[in-house]
Amino acid sequence: MKKIYNLDNINFLEIGNSLKEGNLIIYPTDTVYGVGGIISSEETIKNIYKAKERSFTSPLIVLVSDIKKIEEIAYIEEKNRSSIKKLIEKFWPGGLTIILKKKEWVPNIMTANGDTVGVRMPNLEIALKIIESAGGLLPTTSANISGEKTPKAFDELSNKFKERVDILVDGGKSQIGLESTIIDMSDKPKILRLGAISLEEIEKVIGKI
Repeated sequence: MKKIYNLDNINFLEIGNSLKEGNLIIYPTDTVYGVGGIISSEETIKNIYKAKERSFTSPLIVLVSDIKKIEEIAYIEEKNRSSIKKLIEKFWPGGLTIILKKKEWVPNIMTANGDTVGVRMPNLEIALKIIESAGGLLPTTSANISGEKTPKAFDELSNKFKERVDILVDGGKSQIGLESTIIDMSDKPKILRLGAISLEEIEKVIGKI
């Protein structure tokens, strides 16, 4: 049975238990609305792709509830350690996704069989508590069918997409309303997508890219 929560009736324990059973959630983040599911279940991750009608060649990112969670899923290699630390100190929690070499246990299905994983800590308490309830790591992508408009508010979610998940969290309108910027720090720094954080802001912190 589908559960719908808002800011007045949200139950994080209930949500965490439901996620651990393999259910999918639509929830607010600081950037846009996301759809997510537990990282330990490949079946759940497959269901995220099915809900989005997304190709398995497009990786998901992992939202974390705490900076300490990064090294559970990724390696921070020495050559970029200083720059990664500066980016995290400046932009986390916030709208920057950082691509790092993934740990071996991370399911290949969510990284398109690649050896890297995108990691982000959102700047929204309700999102952090939802992620924490799932164990601190939540594979996530935007809550829309591929090719359709990315929802910035709960009332922008398509009914068709809402029908494909088990848990809905109405958190109103996103603070930023723009997808995260993605920077690959697994080797030579490279911007993969511009979004909430500008190139200029990043270069002020780590130098020219």
